[in-house]
Amino acid sequence: MARTFILFLVVILPHHYSVHLQMTLRIVPFLAKFLFFFLLVSVPFPCWSSSNGSILNEKTLAMIKPDGLFGNYTDRIKNVILESGFIIFKEKVVQLDEDSAANFYAEHSTRSFFSSLVKYMMSGPVLVMVLEKENAVTDWRTLIGPTDARKAKISHPHSIRALCGLDSEKNCVHGSDSTQSAEREISFFFKEVSAGGVVTEHDEL
Repeated sequence: MARTFILFLVVILPHHYSVHLQMTLRIVPFLAKFLFFFLLVSVPFPCWSSSNGSILNEKTLAMIKPDGLFGNYTDRIKNVILESGFIIFKEKVVQLDEDSAANFYAEHSTRSFFSSLVKYMMSGPVLVMVLEKENAVTDWRTLIGPTDARKAKISHPHSIRALCGLDSEKNCVHGSDSTQSAEREISFFFKEVSAGGVVTEHDEL
């Protein structure tokens, strides 16, 4: 019906109008294709990783502290990590000396507990891990529970700190409290994983 009407216009209109109409009809499909392509490339898509086609995962630093290693909680903590959907991207056992412990917790250097904290972190080896998962920072913080293990045993009885922590200092595990802290802390232990991290403050022990 529409095609018949268009042909009718081409026949009855004066020649110069007819020519303009034909040119317009030729341009319309081209403009339609151009508009479709423009809309296609301008619609935002989720960020995909280039390696496996999945949504780009977030990384965070996890640490099992000296009391966690001494208490033989390492395997149990790792099982909880894997069962919760994390990938252990990197891991290594480290013995912190005074300088490295002080530098890692530098933002707490003016606090009354700083000296005790440094000594505690030097008291034995720690296991540091880079965990990978969507929303890794938030999910790991949720999994380990509140900083004070005494509170964790009451409010989050199934958390890792409730399992193996003693108090706010000897709380068994550490987790980055923001993506910025995660970048700095991963770079602190694994320079090959995250480079150029910005030193930022964090409250997490």
